[in-house]
Amino acid sequence: MQPSTLLSKKSIIPTDRLILALDVPNPTAARRLVDSLGDTVCFYKIGLEIFMSGGYFELIDWLRARDKKVFVDLKFFDVPETVRRAVCQLKPYDITFTTVHGNDAILKSAVEAALEIGGNFGILAVTALTSLDQADLNDLGFSCDFKSLVLSRARRAIEIGCCGVISSGLEAADLRISLGRELLIVTPGIRPVLNRTVDDQKRIVNVEKAFLNGADYIVIGRPIWQAPDPQLAAATIQKQIVQLFMNL
Repeated sequence: MQPSTLLSKKSIIPTDRLILALDVPNPTAARRLVDSLGDTVCFYKIGLEIFMSGGYFELIDWLRARDKKVFVDLKFFDVPETVRRAVCQLKPYDITFTTVHGNDAILKSAVEAALEIGGNFGILAVTALTSLDQADLNDLGFSCDFKSLVLSRARRAIEIGCCGVISSGLEAADLRISLGRELLIVTPGIRPVLNRTVDDQKRIVNVEKAFLNGADYIVIGRPIWQAPDPQLAAATIQKQIVQLFMNL
């Protein structure tokens, strides 16, 4: 396949394809940011930092009351039955995705919980963190490259029943070509201007490259909320996304 043919054909509203990572210190800061972004962002990811600050689930309710979609990014990793019970605790909150990071048994338990919850709730399997590079993989004892590792984990996750995977944009094209159009790919590590942001992300791509490589959603945090005008930064990215998908 040529890169342009990998563009997602799923019936997702273009502006929903941008997921804003609320990696801010606490729910107060999160609410302030959401209010400042207004209608430019419809989908939010909330992770460990806010979870540890308190008020996590109240923030979910606040976001849902404003018709925002929510992605709970807690990367569940524990004894399979513990993971199943933990994921089941999300049932009252009407969220869209949550992440699980583990082996087949852990993923199976999370999928069982998702089936109990029902609705459109889905489990996203983490393939490899975008803060890792090949040297990190070697240090962790993996005798393979990222492409092989991500493809193996994604294939198993889909067979188990996960709705999709978290994958760097660098591996998205290989996943799309190997596993087909039905696979849901959520891509973090997006840097709209690749040479301007210095942080802990190593395997990064820009907005256009992520989608041309087959991503269904992209996750962006700091490049938006650290921008001089976060609303303008989000609106600029949304315009780019709409232009990419306008002919579908």
